[in-house]
Amino acid sequence: MIPVSPPIRTDLFSLFILLGCVQGLILAYVFLTHTRGSNRSNLFLGILILAMAVIISDVWLGYTNYMFRVLWLVDFSEPLNLLMAPTAFLYTQTGLNQRIPKRAWLHLMPSAIYLVYMCVLVYPQGLEFKYNSNIGSFHPELERIAATRYGSDWMFQPKWHINDLTFASMVVYTVAGFVFLVRAFRQRGVSFFSAEKSSLTWFRDISLQLSFLVLVFFIVRVSFPHDLGDHIIAAFISLIIYITSFTVLRKSLFFQEPNDRVMRKYEKSSLTPEIQSATLGKLQAVMLAEQPFLDPGFSLPALSKRLGVSTHHLSQILNEELKQSFFDFLGAYRIREAQRLLADEANAYIKIEEIGQMVGYNSKSAFNTAFRKITGTTPSEYRKKYANQKF
Repeated sequence: MIPVSPPIRTDLFSLFILLGCVQGLILAYVFLTHTRGSNRSNLFLGILILAMAVIISDVWLGYTNYMFRVLWLVDFSEPLNLLMAPTAFLYTQTGLNQRIPKRAWLHLMPSAIYLVYMCVLVYPQGLEFKYNSNIGSFHPELERIAATRYGSDWMFQPKWHINDLTFASMVVYTVAGFVFLVRAFRQRGVSFFSAEKSSLTWFRDISLQLSFLVLVFFIVRVSFPHDLGDHIIAAFISLIIYITSFTVLRKSLFFQEPNDRVMRKYEKSSLTPEIQSATLGKLQAVMLAEQPFLDPGFSLPALSKRLGVSTHHLSQILNEELKQSFFDFLGAYRIREAQRLLADEANAYIKIEEIGQMVGYNSKSAFNTAFRKITGTTPSEYRKKYANQKF
């Protein structure tokens, strides 16, 4: 027989986590419904935040003692523990490459396998078993009740070590994500600690928040026995959801056309028509005559210094007049030069990778991605097509 449950606990943590769960569900819906075109990476961010919301709802039920009233839900969110880190990594990778990796589903396999494991061994167990599991996590002071279970002890090893598996997943994907980001910053000639607002810094900030979550997870697991500190982890996840929501709300034009966002961004700018006109003239002359874009380390600050204007004004001119970000502007010049080199028969002996390096790209993958984005084909396809036209 199931004993009477402890009284419901209501405090600041329970309220903070509950509101974080509700906010997370709303935010996940927003991202999951904006996954087309350049926003396709939102698919993984939506899945990540949805997983977070479900996980903290599980913790909220256990922390407040409501779980005693729905014992069949005990540990229902555990498979999602192994989903958070991979989806965070895939969000960054897809957002920067503007395409979903071909084998993205492989990153989700551990979570799927663990879900099957739970469906077979844990979810079907009786309420007595789940009662003991719940008090083992949140009320170790209570007495366990007699319970029957099916399955040998060795079968429960994955469940008993889910926290270790979760931590390992978080560490591996956090490191991989930062390596990927550092390379992206280096390829675009921008400091990793740049304060300039861009897609790169957005992904960097998200990754930093998740790395702090890894640290909080580790400290809580070392400091608390059982799962008694789960409410602290859930509160921190709620904080990440709040910060993300605030960032999206602050950019009220977050999902609108780029031109509208640019107008709002520069409405208080001190840029005059005279400066704008003079800078545009200098810009064309410098890019054509000096070809500074061929330098892999070429950056917005370097270009603004050469033109004698502030980085903010130059960014505004590129956005408003040319309808491009600095990286799109830089990529257009580099790919145009790459097309010229690839079409020249005299360069037929030069490898694709070397052509990419000649126009400022440090890696073949970055060159291929940029070339395909602008021309719709890969460098090798472009060279082959142009060669065929000679005959």
